[in-house]
Amino acid sequence: MKDLISIAGRFDLKGEVEDIRPLGNGLINDTYKITTAGYAPDYVLQRINAAIFPDVEMLQRNIGAVTGHIRAKLTAAGEKDIERKVLEFISLKDSPKTYCFDGKNYWRVSVFIRDAHTYETVDPKYSYFAGKAFGGFEAMLSDLKEEIGEVIPNFHNIEFRLWQLAQAVKANKGGRLGPHSHELHAILEDIDLHGVEMCKGERLFREGKLPKRICHCDTKVNNMMFDDEGNVLCVIDLDTVMPSFVFSDYGDFLRTGASTLPEDDPDIDGVDFRMDIFEAFTKGYLESTASFLTPVEKENLPYAACLFPFMQAVRFFADYIDGDLYYKTKYTEHNLVRTRNQMKLFHSALAKVPAMEEFIKSI
Repeated sequence: MKDLISIAGRFDLKGEVEDIRPLGNGLINDTYKITTAGYAPDYVLQRINAAIFPDVEMLQRNIGAVTGHIRAKLTAAGEKDIERKVLEFISLKDSPKTYCFDGKNYWRVSVFIRDAHTYETVDPKYSYFAGKAFGGFEAMLSDLKEEIGEVIPNFHNIEFRLWQLAQAVKANKGGRLGPHSHELHAILEDIDLHGVEMCKGERLFREGKLPKRICHCDTKVNNMMFDDEGNVLCVIDLDTVMPSFVFSDYGDFLRTGASTLPEDDPDIDGVDFRMDIFEAFTKGYLESTASFLTPVEKENLPYAACLFPFMQAVRFFADYIDGDLYYKTKYTEHNLVRTRNQMKLFHSALAKVPAMEEFIKSI
C-alpha cells in the first residue's frame, strides 16, 4: 500500500489519496483504483506488463495520440460529458510523460470513469452495441495523421503465424509429432489445405488493394463502458491499438462472441458459429464504418470471420507442438483441445460464408 501511494504521488493528481485497492481481474496488467478525498476525481493505477509491451514509450505515445484525437473530435462535435467518453491519462508532476519507472516496473494513471459499467454478456443486443462502438472507434481514427506504432509486431499476421507453426513442426520441441501421431498430421494437412486461402488479406495488402487502419485489436464486449441507462460511453483497454486490417477488430470479436462454446471446451460437436451474433455485430459495425469502409473491406468481412478462428487454431497448435511454452495450460492436451475447438469453429464459419455474404449485401 505504501509503495503504491508513493508511485501514485509521482503523478499530477487532484486531491489527496485516501485509498488504493485492486480493481477488476485483468490478465495482462495489475490494476488498482485510487480513491481521493472530497470532490476530486478517482483514478486507475496500472502496472504495465512490459513483458508483453516492451516499448512502453511507444505504447503510451499511441494511446496519447488516439485519445487526444478522439477528445478533439468530441469537443468539435459539441459532445457533453466528454470526460466519460474517452480515457484520460495523467502526466507526471515533473514531466509530460504519462508513465513512470520505479526501477522495476512501469506504471501509469488514468481518470476513473464514474457511474460506468462493463458487461460480459454476449447476446444480439450487446453484440450490436459492440459492432457500433468498435466501428465508431475506427471511424473516429480514420483521419488520424499522427503515426501509430505496432506495439506487438505481426500480431494478426496469418503468414507469420503459419511460419511459426512451420518452425514448431521442424523443431518438434515437445516431442509430440511422430509417425504415429495421426491426428496431429491430419490437423497439419487441414491447416495446409486452407493456408493459402486464409493469407488473402496479406496478399491484398501487398497488391495495394487493402489498407491498414488504426484498430483496437482486442474487441471484446467487456472492453466497452456503459452508463447507467445502458448507453455505450467509450471503448477501453487501448494497449493493443495499432495499425492493422479492419478484419482484426471484426473477426476477433466474432471468434469469441459468435462461438456457441468457449475456445477450450472439449465438446467439439457442440461448437458452432452463431449467425444471430454475426448479424447483430455486423449491422452495428457497418452502420458505424459507412463513412470510410471500402468495397474490398466490406466484401471480405466473411473472410475475416473465418480467418480468426483459423489463426487462433494455428497459434494453439504451434504452442502444443512446442511443448506449451506460450499459453497457460491446465492439462497435457489443453492446447490440442483448443486447436480442435477452433478448427471446428473455422469450418462452421466457412460453411456459412454464403449466408454471411447475403446478409451483408442486404444491409
